[in-house]
Amino acid sequence: MKLFSFPVAAIEKAIAKRQLTLASPHKEWFAQRWTQKPYRKAFLDQKAVPLVTLLAKCKTWDEETFNTELAAWDARFHETEAEVLRPLIQGDGLLQLVQKAIPPERAEALLNKLNQRAD
Repeated sequence: MKLFSFPVAAIEKAIAKRQLTLASPHKEWFAQRWTQKPYRKAFLDQKAVPLVTLLAKCKTWDEETFNTELAAWDARFHETEAEVLRPLIQGDGLLQLVQKAIPPERAEALLNKLNQRAD
C-alpha cells in the first residue's frame, strides 16, 4: 500500500527516538533487531510506512475505503513493535500534523490492528 511517499528517514528518526524511551525488556528486544538491516527494512516497509500512510489518508477516506485499506494491510505485530508504533497513532512527537483530526474510531481501529500479534 504505497499511496504517497512519506519520508522514511523521518519515520526512522521517530522510531529511534521512541526506542530510547522503551522499558525493559522491550528496549533490548527491539534494539537487537533494529540493528539488523533486513529486519529494519521489513519493519519499515511492512509496518511503519503503511501505518503512517493509513494515518495520513484516513481523514479523507470514507468508511468503506478505510476499512478496505485496513483489511488489506496484512501485518502482525510483536508486543514490542506495537509499543514502538503506538505513539504514532496517539499523537506523540514527529507526526502530530498527520495525526491531527483523525476520527477517534479510526484511531481506535488502528490501535486494535497493532494488537494483532505475530505467532
